[in-house]
Amino acid sequence: MIPPIFSPESPISAFKPDDAVRIESSRVYDVLEDIMGHIFIHLHNIQDNLQFWQPLIEASNARKLYFMIFERGPHAFLGGTAQVLRQSIIDGWSMQHLSQFASAYLSERIVVLSNLRCAIATFLAEVYMEVDRRGEQLVEDPEKSFPPLLAVINRLFSNLEASIGHLHAIRQTDSSVEGSYSFPLVFEKSPKVNQEGSQWTDCEISDAINVVYKNLDKLDSYVSVMVSKHQKPSKLSQHWIRHTCGVVGLSFCSLWLLQHSRLMGSPDIDNWIREAKDSTISFFNDHVEQPNKLVIPGDILALKCAFGILPFVLDPCEYSEELLSIRDELFDTFRKRHKVVMEVEEVQLTASSLHRMLLAFSEQTKGQKFPEHASDQEMLEIVMDRYEQELTHPIQNLLKGELAHALLIQVQKLKLDIETAMLELDQILKANEINFAILAALPAFFLSLLLLMLLRAWFKRDTRAEGRGRIARRQRRLLLVEVEKGIAQYQTYVNQGLEKESQCMFGLVLHCLDRLFHAVEGHAKATGEWQWLRQDIIDLGKPRLQTDYKLMVLSRMERVYECLLPSLRRQ
Repeated sequence: MIPPIFSPESPISAFKPDDAVRIESSRVYDVLEDIMGHIFIHLHNIQDNLQFWQPLIEASNARKLYFMIFERGPHAFLGGTAQVLRQSIIDGWSMQHLSQFASAYLSERIVVLSNLRCAIATFLAEVYMEVDRRGEQLVEDPEKSFPPLLAVINRLFSNLEASIGHLHAIRQTDSSVEGSYSFPLVFEKSPKVNQEGSQWTDCEISDAINVVYKNLDKLDSYVSVMVSKHQKPSKLSQHWIRHTCGVVGLSFCSLWLLQHSRLMGSPDIDNWIREAKDSTISFFNDHVEQPNKLVIPGDILALKCAFGILPFVLDPCEYSEELLSIRDELFDTFRKRHKVVMEVEEVQLTASSLHRMLLAFSEQTKGQKFPEHASDQEMLEIVMDRYEQELTHPIQNLLKGELAHALLIQVQKLKLDIETAMLELDQILKANEINFAILAALPAFFLSLLLLMLLRAWFKRDTRAEGRGRIARRQRRLLLVEVEKGIAQYQTYVNQGLEKESQCMFGLVLHCLDRLFHAVEGHAKATGEWQWLRQDIIDLGKPRLQTDYKLMVLSRMERVYECLLPSLRRQ
């Protein structure tokens, strides 16, 4: 719903002369508000569809063909496939012919929507300029100046009827749009349109107002039909293949679940739900509350602080205890060093015992004295040689020989190898204790990150110019670019004497200003800039201001107002 035309917050009031903005409770302003409100809605719908078709017409031939076949819905897919096969049988396969057909399909929609937009924008500009020209009269005596304004508006409706009727006649003769146009646009005419200088009665004014509203209804119906026949495909039609695959997959899943449900006498789903519940509770306990047995409470708080998981909910006493735990964890390395030293000493004792056993066995076997620093590897070779000899008579040598002694030495060697390996593994685990703790907390981190991203997208509503994010800020600056280009192009048409083109461009500039008005209103009110930014937008919509001054206003808007400043970081 569009607010009253002369309320301070009305987007339509931004495009009225300054004197007329201050006037209230007059039928003239209600009529003008309704006219401009309907026109802005139509321009917005047409612009939304053009923004879809225009990039597509500039795409490659392969992209156009893909759209024609796969992005217009299942009916168009079957019809297009049949047409391609039929054309291939008659004229042979021709990629150029298919590309030309796709280009013609897209071009027709762009041409129709562009001409319709130009006609409606011209009507908007003519009404706006007429109101601007009669501003002082509307302020001084609105009741007296209203009838001539109604006569002019009826004449402008007739001009719009002629413009759109010409478009209708052209598209009726040669069109690829499905179906035919239901009716031409014919506006009603007021019986007082030729009596601009006479005094109208209230009844005659009411009749003229009713004619205006009837014409608006006819315009709404006609534009709705035209836009619907040339509009972009819906999201469902564009992604119908993806949705179809999803429906098929969902159907198979539903059948599979039905087979394992109680309806088929199977307790599988109940068991799975119970197991999922237990697994979820276990996951939360192991990976969120206590990510790893090696992680003490100080590590958990550090992870919470790093991941933004509300560390401030702790009370002061508990928070102090957590800080002390972090301090203890930082010095825990020094406390663990004594334990590591003890484990190394145990391994050294085992190695010394093995060295003495090897030394005694070698001296006994060779019958000679070995030095204390003899190599364990050399003595192990002696043990293995003797061991192989003893194995020739294992039972005899087990009782009388040195086989038992050699076996005990090998057991001692195995014990040393195991202790050495365990010591190295323990050192690796202790060196990577924080890494394991962080790895155990990653599932909770990614879940929290996903929730934060969804919450941010919902809060900022960054997909439109009214949003709070960097994309929305960029869209608002692009609206400024559109306004600047429109003002410059309008001045060019005026200098060249192209009245019709200049009026169309001025109407499009008003439409861009209306979009900009809606986009910045909430942000500017929040920052206290709305009073000055609103006035700058009003100045940009004044037709009698110099173009140089308008460009200077645009430059100031880009530099001064916070909601129009560029983002500090790139998206």
